[in-house]
Amino acid sequence: MFKTYLRLLGFARPLSRYAVPYAVYATLYAVFNTFNYAMIIPILKTMFMDDFVFTPVYEFPKLSLHGQAFSDALNYIYTATFGTEFVLSNMLIMLAGVTIVMNLLSNLFRYLSAWTVENMRTRSLQRIRNEMFDKVAGMNVGYFSDQRKGDIMSRITADVGVVQFCITNTLQVAFREPLLIVGFIVLMLSISWQLSLFSILFLPVVALIIGSIVKRLRHPALKGQQRMGDMNSVLDESLSGIKVIKSYNATDYIRRKFAAINGEYSRLMLSMARRQQLASPMSEFLGISAVSVLIVFGGALVTSGSLSAAGFVAFIAAFSQITRPVRSFVDQFANINNGIAAGERIFALLDAAPEIEDKPEARTLTEFRDSIEFRGVGFSYDGQRQVLDDVSFTIRKGETVALVGPSGGGKSTLSELIPRFYDTTQGDILIDGVSVRDYTQESLRDHISVVAQDTVLFNDTIEGNLSLGRLGATHEEIVAAAKVANAHDFIMQTPDGYRTNIGDRGTKLSGGQRQRLSIARAVLKNPDILILDEATSALDTESEKLVQDALNTLLEGRTSVVIAHRLSTIHNADKIIVVDGGRIAEQGTHAELMARGGIYAHLIEMQSL
Repeated sequence: MFKTYLRLLGFARPLSRYAVPYAVYATLYAVFNTFNYAMIIPILKTMFMDDFVFTPVYEFPKLSLHGQAFSDALNYIYTATFGTEFVLSNMLIMLAGVTIVMNLLSNLFRYLSAWTVENMRTRSLQRIRNEMFDKVAGMNVGYFSDQRKGDIMSRITADVGVVQFCITNTLQVAFREPLLIVGFIVLMLSISWQLSLFSILFLPVVALIIGSIVKRLRHPALKGQQRMGDMNSVLDESLSGIKVIKSYNATDYIRRKFAAINGEYSRLMLSMARRQQLASPMSEFLGISAVSVLIVFGGALVTSGSLSAAGFVAFIAAFSQITRPVRSFVDQFANINNGIAAGERIFALLDAAPEIEDKPEARTLTEFRDSIEFRGVGFSYDGQRQVLDDVSFTIRKGETVALVGPSGGGKSTLSELIPRFYDTTQGDILIDGVSVRDYTQESLRDHISVVAQDTVLFNDTIEGNLSLGRLGATHEEIVAAAKVANAHDFIMQTPDGYRTNIGDRGTKLSGGQRQRLSIARAVLKNPDILILDEATSALDTESEKLVQDALNTLLEGRTSVVIAHRLSTIHNADKIIVVDGGRIAEQGTHAELMARGGIYAHLIEMQSL
């Protein structure tokens, strides 16, 4: 727990940049705030002439905790302002002016300390969010198969929002509240040590009672953050799959699922709130009870002449205020406790190690020259079920190799191993005789483009989506790529042409239009190696014709791996590999495989029927 807390504080580095000025501001705030209540004594004594004697003071007295030094300082200010003749109205004006100045300075330093905390909070949260997103963006594709997107989003948004209290409240717990408590204790000691002794013995009792309440908050806080992640996951899935939900009349089911998670989350929040909110009324009740006892004890001191009436009123005012920083001190600890629970979830993400990393001595793939070789490749997602088993074949530069076969045979997995979305669990894949593990991932993917059936577009303009193919491409280059992909004509028919926003996931466009944009993006990148994974299977006949024409243009002169269920699109492939049950069942040209009369010929016959 303490280790998590220290790691969270590390996001506020350098801490001294915030802690030092905050300590100065908090100290001055505590000093002037205490003086505000100390002013009660001279004001009451002056108004009611209770033991009040004015003595001209010509030099500012030395700083001291003794009450007489404070009176001498006020008399010096009066003497310097109005002279040696005492006039009640002048004294009251002077006391009012000093009170205003004290209050102004108190609130000025309160503002400066609050601004310092806010600056630390904003910068720290910015650093946390950046590091978390950098970590998520750098994880391998397989990581996201085991994680829920909504839970990741919850950690970056909701959990980070809770963690802020853990960071910012540290300064308040370390400086402001203790300094205020010390300031009021010093003031009370200067008024009456007997009453102060009672108060000092009473405060630890309040802290122990409320501390026992706070200790029970951490577990519900952690569970609450987990339920928030579950709720975000359901929300994300529901919005993404709303058409499926509606088509299957599953609205009530998804409502019940969301309501159940929301109900559990609310129950945990109420449980936390019940304990957290109990702290403040409990401390206030104990404070009022103590004041009631103080009235009896202090009244006896006033009656015996050991304490002035003005001093007693000032003491009660100071004591009533000291419970406020005590309550705040305890509340800050409760928030820090919640922040630590959220911090554990944040560090679980930050500490996750990607399964695929570059070797320290990894080389840069500068040019694809010869071939891609699969050598005894085996692969399993979970370490138990073998998806690929002893797969070996070679793709020469400039060849188009088609992967066909029954669904679930391992075709897409083979294609995802080339750009290292996953790493082989057996065997190896070599590019130009060098293992793909020996290249940097970035340089490897610089030479590869993937056009998949599930086209991924972003809520941006058409030009913004296409420029992902090559950041920094000119508008003319983007237009040229769109023309190659048969996309330019429909782009120009949109309201703002290339500056048209296509909506979330490109929902404003048809399937064929989205696919042609995906191809245009690949054209703009101009890759050496092209992977087409079911690029036309979800299109109607007209759209398929346009997309296929664009693909034929894109395939010219490139090394290509084509996965297709519509076998009519791969007749002209240089090599066709039939994958069945994770193994290569057949391979050859279209004519050779048809003559063999095996799995491929059977698939062609089935599609013809």
